[in-house]
Amino acid sequence: MAAALSLALAASLAWGVADFVGPLLGRTLGALRVLLWAQLGGSAAIALAVGVRGDAPRHWAVLWAVPAAVSGTLGLYAYYRGMATGTMAVVAPVAGASAVVPVVVGIATGDRPRAAQLAGIAAAILGVGLAAQERQEGRRRPAAGVGLALLAAIGFGLYFPPMHAAGAADAWWSSLVFRLTASSVVVAVAVVRRPAVRLSVRPLALAALVGCGDTLGNLLFAASSARGLLSLTSVLGSLYPIVTVVLAALVLKERVARAQRAGIVLTLVGIVLISS
Repeated sequence: MAAALSLALAASLAWGVADFVGPLLGRTLGALRVLLWAQLGGSAAIALAVGVRGDAPRHWAVLWAVPAAVSGTLGLYAYYRGMATGTMAVVAPVAGASAVVPVVVGIATGDRPRAAQLAGIAAAILGVGLAAQERQEGRRRPAAGVGLALLAAIGFGLYFPPMHAAGAADAWWSSLVFRLTASSVVVAVAVVRRPAVRLSVRPLALAALVGCGDTLGNLLFAASSARGLLSLTSVLGSLYPIVTVVLAALVLKERVARAQRAGIVLTLVGIVLISS
């Protein structure tokens, strides 16, 4: 079990860094363009790794990665768009409330959460409510990007249960199926919307590295799924906003209102309590 928790925490670290750098690139280059090259870069990396290993998939359950990819990719696009219009220190914790979703799924399928986990759900919900509002001209209004962050939370939350099932069957192949499906979704959207997709060498390399980081997070989470329970691995995997918030504070020097700061702290505390 300790190995499963360590892998899930490592996934959070990989996702947290990727979810800071990717949206930062998306602010200037466009969310869809960065997502496209990130997905293609991640797909190439995991395809190479699986090819080198040379093992066939162990079970058909790796196909659970398909719905996980659809949900996760839609959530990621909403996340990038939210980061482009709002403050990272606000959007990331709101999206991180995705930790509530697998716990609710666990309750629905027979899990009995502890009092600390129920307190964590309450704290996360209250924290999201505080972080989601900002004061302008003496009136409270929804903070920029929060609506998209909530959509991202739903998308990310619905990623965990099917990806947990896929990863428990075969971490490597489930990660490949996930990335190929995600790439197909993004390419299809790009074909329909026809955005400018060309990038110069440096931003292209950065976008590809973001995809590799995101893929590493998926692989680590899938590996943790073979060793631990959904209610633990998925919530520990949801701790990535802590990394993103710290990077936003250190690199971008982001400042938010006092009530929003309280909401961010409550949300992060809630995520930690849910994982306890």
